[in-house]
Amino acid sequence: MGSPLVAGAVTRCSFGLAPSVLNVLPVNRVLVSNLPAANILDSKPIVNIVPFGMCNSIANPTVATATAAALGVLTPMPCIPVTGSPWISASRVLLADMPIATTDSKCMCTWGGVITVASSPAVTVRAK
Repeated sequence: MGSPLVAGAVTRCSFGLAPSVLNVLPVNRVLVSNLPAANILDSKPIVNIVPFGMCNSIANPTVATATAAALGVLTPMPCIPVTGSPWISASRVLLADMPIATTDSKCMCTWGGVITVASSPAVTVRAK
């Protein structure tokens, strides 16, 4: 198991061009390494998961439209994450009655991207 996912963790999307930082609001009132800890429901677009620069997914309608306008040349467009499901986590540790998100967790974007954790500031705690 990985470390708990906390505010400030660096995240990446498989179709994004830049890394992003996870925002975790302190509503659960649990701190790890003095930072708010995330559970699997901390996957809301813009609130928790910030855009990843530009999106390369042809499943994204704005990318598909721009690519068609460029006569088939893949044209990245600004990323707006669309995460309709929670983080996928195998942790048995609960936070606010939901499993915590860990550095091993993944989140899916509607446009086909897989959002993963590149690094997390909470490195001294392990969750199983």
